[in-house]
Amino acid sequence: MRMWRTWLGVLACVGGAQWACAPSNAEDPVWEEPSQEQDETSNAPDASVEVAPPLVLNDEGQVRTAPPPAQPTPPAVSFQPGFHQALRWSYSVSSVTTFRMRVPVARAGERIQVTFRAGDGALTLQRATVARAGADGSLVSTPVALSFEGKPGFAAGARALVTSDPLAFPVTFRDDLAITFEVRGALAASAINAFPGSFARVGTHSQASEALGGEAFERSVGVATVDVEGPTGRAFLAMGDSITEGYVDLRNDTRNAWPALVESQLGVPVVNAGVSGQGFYDALMLLDDEVLAVKGITDCLVLLGTNDLGDAGAEEQMETRMLLLVQRLEPFCHVWVSTLLPKEKTNYGAYEYVKSQRLSFNAWLRAGGTGAEVIDLESVMRRTGNVHLYLEGLGVDGIHPSTDGHRVMATEVVRTLRERGQL
Repeated sequence: MRMWRTWLGVLACVGGAQWACAPSNAEDPVWEEPSQEQDETSNAPDASVEVAPPLVLNDEGQVRTAPPPAQPTPPAVSFQPGFHQALRWSYSVSSVTTFRMRVPVARAGERIQVTFRAGDGALTLQRATVARAGADGSLVSTPVALSFEGKPGFAAGARALVTSDPLAFPVTFRDDLAITFEVRGALAASAINAFPGSFARVGTHSQASEALGGEAFERSVGVATVDVEGPTGRAFLAMGDSITEGYVDLRNDTRNAWPALVESQLGVPVVNAGVSGQGFYDALMLLDDEVLAVKGITDCLVLLGTNDLGDAGAEEQMETRMLLLVQRLEPFCHVWVSTLLPKEKTNYGAYEYVKSQRLSFNAWLRAGGTGAEVIDLESVMRRTGNVHLYLEGLGVDGIHPSTDGHRVMATEVVRTLRERGQL
């Protein structure tokens, strides 16, 4: 488990909470608990495959090429993610505590499954329910119990993923769900506060139909994925750091992060696998659990590298790791990569290095260095006279975009996808 201690401690210099900054390969960095103040469907082949026309050779001979292999037709209905959160950190409770997570679900269908993740130790979940949620975290429907292999709960080891049985629970696009669960032990958690209307209360209250009460708990905790069974279609996953996770200030809302705004405009899921503070190294190390474990994804949007800037020669290492990341993602999804946003300062390394590395990396991306499709988000966020500065009103602290900045980013992602004929 040494690897987990290392990764769970890694937070470079993009992130909303107060953790010690360290290089991505630092040995056993120390985790500091944040204070309460912070925190298309693919083209189906023709049913009858025609034999390809003959090729005429130079000697006027002929040979017939074999028809291309038929691609599997995706099922008409399937489970695909309507919500996802990469939960890198851990939060433990010693006595039974009820959490109520208010999460947006960006997929319509008749049945759902909820996947929970344990933290850095054993987790016992006694009971869990799901209901529709109001904006304040209150319930607007009767709680319905989840089950796990026919049982009301489960016990799991460190970092385990446990998925509920399918539950008949109709949802529409962008419904807010209240997922309420009684647990003891270690839960996986996100780094920043981005889920308003979520609460924690000591005791067993998963079946309470009234407001949960207790204390606000706005980090994503326990709930890793909500899959919805519906017509099979496009489903995007966004990878990145705190810029993707949605950090703007001490209190945030995942609904205002650029992936959610793209989702709202396109009408398809764009689930969020952003992790505050991560760089390429930790993204690659934890790719299997945090990204490749999500079933039904068709496209991946990658905005990553800001936290890697600063070391001498970092741009070469970034290019190598981006290539590896794209290669690992390509069998899983259609890959889109974004240029890095302006960076007006740095908390790590010499700023002159940071500026030159960012420009070099962006030029490499634009030139097609990865072979993946490029979305040039820097071009709509930077000033004309100084590419290292945000346009007025689009940044908040020299590193992170503002809520207006997230809207501009989302608009450019949507424009690019539509211009390329993707949606």
